[in-house]
Amino acid sequence: MKKFLILSLFAIIFLAGCEKKPTASPEYLQEIKEWDQKRADRLKADDGWLNLVGRTWLKPGENKFGSAKDNDVVIESNKVPDYMGVFIFQDSTVTMKVNEGVNVLYNGNPVKEMVMIGDTKKDMTVFQYASIKWNLIVRNELYGIRFRDLESEAVKNFKGIERFPVNADWRITADFESYDPPKKMEVPNVLGQVDEELSPGAVVFTKENQTYRIDAIDAGDRLWLIFADGTSGEETYGGGRFLYTDSKADSSGKVIIDFNKAYNPPCVLTKFATCPLPPKENYIKLRITAGEKVWGENH
Repeated sequence: MKKFLILSLFAIIFLAGCEKKPTASPEYLQEIKEWDQKRADRLKADDGWLNLVGRTWLKPGENKFGSAKDNDVVIESNKVPDYMGVFIFQDSTVTMKVNEGVNVLYNGNPVKEMVMIGDTKKDMTVFQYASIKWNLIVRNELYGIRFRDLESEAVKNFKGIERFPVNADWRITADFESYDPPKKMEVPNVLGQVDEELSPGAVVFTKENQTYRIDAIDAGDRLWLIFADGTSGEETYGGGRFLYTDSKADSSGKVIIDFNKAYNPPCVLTKFATCPLPPKENYIKLRITAGEKVWGENH
């Protein structure tokens, strides 16, 4: 019996020693830790994703808004009046008119009537009553109002997002294969719409003796990857994940893709987001066991 126990112990030690351990230097672990903290700070910020509390698409004409249930746009909050005013949606223009006695603020000043500028423009208008903020969102032919609560319980209770163990093996030097001219790529979203994006090229990398490619979207001085992999729908969100490179390709055509920085689309964090989904080209048959896992119940 004693001999059997000793042999069993050696077998366990041997098998444990054969397991491939994640590799990451202390400096790299610190880099990812700081990345996680910045990610959490962005999510909890006043313009982050965690404090969204409502989204309603407007119908043509008048849309009454307030907390009362018979409004066209219902704000699910006891912090605002029953009837606050009306959004008038006509010919791709949305005008907000505020009822008398309702103190809606824009840039800290009371406002009674104003044409709203949507989130596709740099000078988007944001309004506030108590801790509730709202703005116009535009998704192709859809125009809607999205609300935030700066005192959201989701922000107060946020404890971070679980991730795969950090492994520097998933920080990969890839080749960038440019498209000339840029490739037209259809990118669907959770609303069933399809947008056309221009891809300047694909990142091409090798893992486990197989070659994979992900078409990138130009994000200024970086590349944006929207992809799904073998973990999607299991450990990670079924609608894929996002990843930005730190920079574009260098003079030798190389680019770093760090899957330890792959993260959830906002639809995982709130049902009031309208996320793009991976284009069909970016579904890859590889389990990318790096980056964020799925969070909460929105998957």
